[in-house]
Amino acid sequence: MDTMTLWHLTGWEFAALAFAALVVGFSKTAVSGANTVSLAIFAAVLPARASTGILLPVLIAGDILAVLTYRRHAHWPTLWRLFPAVGAGVVVGTVFLVWADDAVVRTSIGVILLLMAGVTVWRRRQADGEGRPDAAGQPGAGGTRAGRVKARSYGVLGGFTTMVANAGGPVMSMYLLSAGFRKLGFLGTSAFFFLIVNVSKLPFSAGLGLIDGRSLLLDAVLVVFVVPGALLGKWAVTRIDQRLFERLVIAATVVGGLQLLLP
Repeated sequence: MDTMTLWHLTGWEFAALAFAALVVGFSKTAVSGANTVSLAIFAAVLPARASTGILLPVLIAGDILAVLTYRRHAHWPTLWRLFPAVGAGVVVGTVFLVWADDAVVRTSIGVILLLMAGVTVWRRRQADGEGRPDAAGQPGAGGTRAGRVKARSYGVLGGFTTMVANAGGPVMSMYLLSAGFRKLGFLGTSAFFFLIVNVSKLPFSAGLGLIDGRSLLLDAVLVVFVVPGALLGKWAVTRIDQRLFERLVIAATVVGGLQLLLP
């Protein structure tokens, strides 16, 4: 990674990265998937491949704050179903990064995100016609064959997208919404999921040269802005009803996908 570029940021570029870090904190405690906006900002200010390594520690800081906030609401059976498939997706994503250039990575992730958003909207409309998921916030029939296939499919996609572009949030958001999670169960489950997955990605990113001492120094400064974003998200989530919450998650996914497809 050409880390020398990190020391030639203009004031506006640093301000953009600081805002993106604040959005990371907000997304982790309020609207999961909104950090695709942060991904796009980092990729615009920094070299696209290098930006994924610099963003990763910032995301982990947000994950830690989210776990501290929603740790009581995680649904561990769902997590255990996802992890094996996610691990396979991370390996595939690592191999993909070895040969793929920035344009291929951006286009691939953007297409996947838009497809996931479309599928989720279609499924939510079906669910509205058949009756809303139960209010207890537990997922749907994950133990069925169809549920296991869905978990594996989303898990591989989530692992792949989180490895190549830190864009696994929208994919997992689509899975958790389709499984019938309510707000707190959604946020608690995704908090533990991404903390574990993002920490496991560190050696892969370091091995690819995407993380080094200079990038970590920039991260140490940017993490400061994650905290107010997380506090803002914690305040906002109690004021967002379930239907609006779902719409915001889907909208953030669509915006992130479109941003990745733009030149």
